[in-house]
Amino acid sequence: MAIVINKETPQSKALQNDKPNMLFVTLVSIVAALGGILFGFDIAVVSGAVGLLQQRFALSEFQVGWAVSSLIVGSVTGAALSGYISERFGRKKVLLVAAFLFIVGSIGSAVQDTFTGYIIARMIGGIGIGITSTICPVYNAEIAPAKYRGRLVALNQLAIVTGIFLVYFLNLWIVGMGDDAWDVSTAWRWMFGIGAVPGLLFMVLMLFIPESPRWLIKRNRPYEALPILIKIHGEEAAKQEVLDIKESFKSESDSFKQLFKPGIRKALFIGVALAVMQHITGINAILYYAPEIFKGMGLGTDASLTQTIWIGLINVLFTILSVWLIDKVGRKALLLTGTSLMTLCLAVIGIAFQMDLTSGPLVLIVILVYVASFAISLGPVVWVMLSEIFPNRIRGKAVAIASMALWAGDYLVSQLFPPLLGSAGPAHTFWIFGIASLLSFLFVWRAVPETKGRSLEEMEKMWMAK
Repeated sequence: MAIVINKETPQSKALQNDKPNMLFVTLVSIVAALGGILFGFDIAVVSGAVGLLQQRFALSEFQVGWAVSSLIVGSVTGAALSGYISERFGRKKVLLVAAFLFIVGSIGSAVQDTFTGYIIARMIGGIGIGITSTICPVYNAEIAPAKYRGRLVALNQLAIVTGIFLVYFLNLWIVGMGDDAWDVSTAWRWMFGIGAVPGLLFMVLMLFIPESPRWLIKRNRPYEALPILIKIHGEEAAKQEVLDIKESFKSESDSFKQLFKPGIRKALFIGVALAVMQHITGINAILYYAPEIFKGMGLGTDASLTQTIWIGLINVLFTILSVWLIDKVGRKALLLTGTSLMTLCLAVIGIAFQMDLTSGPLVLIVILVYVASFAISLGPVVWVMLSEIFPNRIRGKAVAIASMALWAGDYLVSQLFPPLLGSAGPAHTFWIFGIASLLSFLFVWRAVPETKGRSLEEMEKMWMAK
């Protein structure tokens, strides 16, 4: 069966030409994007704490990986649940619950005196992170005018890297508060516990933003959605928007079988592959374990945490550059550029470790170039493409599946990196990531379409023609 495509009407064209209330939309989107800051905070805070946890609980290499990846197990669960519970209870309520789980996880991780208790608390926080990582971009896409949807979705990735950057400063500041013994007994508790502050801020601010008007209309509550849309578009355009949204739901189906129809299954395969590539190319090995990598190069704790600040800064700056470039040079061009540079950098890092050339600035410089390459490509572009490549009727289900694949790739890297580093050595470990980056480059080159300038309707036609 062919996908039904809603044709543009003169009213919908007029709607697109109206100037929306971008101040309101931007402020609401920023609040929702704070969920990305929680995401970035929680995945990076462990980078400064994992070495201290290893000493505090006498962890094996496998347990070190588990200390990091336990969050990811919770995140996979949260991502899996997010689609169903957000459709039933609404985006706003589910994000409020996610903020509460994040707060519980942060405080719970900080107060534990057993490794098992720490793992349970991290999983609870991970469920909240899995929910926010999926629903925050969806909320921003549903609240945003179509003309500005891409940049507002990409805002979520900028929030993630901002959270990562802030954590590096906090980790350095906390470690500087005491001596080595205090770090092992107490510093890691402060690192995790302080995460309750942004979690509480996110929860409070979420109380002041509206529910997704698209969800309200889908739940037969257009009278609640109309005032929100009036605030965004103005009265006449908002009335037309309600009609257009109601019309769009007439062609939607709850069947998962649509995901595997010819053409659509290729889109799903590409989306899942992009999601997995974001992690198996090694970025989280750098973000999670950067201090330990630098300490392995002979740097002390304070010096290694200082080096991670440079990683965070480069990550933020080049993500901003990517947001600026993505609608100018295209998604595919950024992906090809980024993955090719990442492949080269990982090869050089492996050579440096193999030839024992890690005492100078070479490895740090190449790691920074690698992070910059990721930040202009796989970091933000994957999230934007996941919001674009799927047809309207299956987008929610497809993005949820891709998000689960993304978190599974994250788990694989974070769990296997410490034992792989110990058994294969750093040179071979980074070469493995380099091979993954090379395969990613080849996949993008051969299989991923350029979506710049294409309407969602054109994307549907393209998949159905394949």
